[in-house]
Amino acid sequence: MQVDILTLFPQMFAPLDTSIIKRARDAGVIKINLHNFRDHTTDKHRRTDDSPFGGGAGLVLTAQPIVDCIESIDPDHKAHRIFMSPAAPTLTQKRVCELAKHDRLILLCGHYEGVDQRAIDLCIDECISIGEYVLTGGELPAMVLVDAVARHVPGVIKAESLVTESHSTPNYHEHPHYTRPSNFRGKTVPQVLLDGNHKEIEKFRKG
Repeated sequence: MQVDILTLFPQMFAPLDTSIIKRARDAGVIKINLHNFRDHTTDKHRRTDDSPFGGGAGLVLTAQPIVDCIESIDPDHKAHRIFMSPAAPTLTQKRVCELAKHDRLILLCGHYEGVDQRAIDLCIDECISIGEYVLTGGELPAMVLVDAVARHVPGVIKAESLVTESHSTPNYHEHPHYTRPSNFRGKTVPQVLLDGNHKEIEKFRKG
């Protein structure tokens, strides 16, 4: 899978070069490209925002650099394009699994008061939120989406690890986990996990 991320702050994406995502990138299983759409502005002062028509607080990201950036990296619209927005439907595990089936995603990170609607109308296939709250920009939501989706790309983690985790089926939440020692500060491991009866262990884990 290839993921292209449009942002004014590419330095924020250092977490995507650590841990499991880094190993997947190094192995070539997932490719992540960062694009600063400021590089595509035609404004002589390299501005990418302006005051909103109709007045109001804050600044709005202008359409031109965003549209030109997307069209330059995906001229034939082969990628599935997503705008990270708190006003959009909330990301679910079901949607994560569906997005993992795409060969390529483009994620647009908004900032300030928002993005000129015409950029969304012209270029975006879907808007996604990670929750009913507002952040300063779309960078953190984009990282959340990449992390969630990447786990379901074949070769990133073992397939069996995905089967019994929370949300793998509707209303399912993963069981508690324990490891050595069996007694830690007076807190002991449930005896069923120590007895070796696999049917009882499976029953315990299913709740």
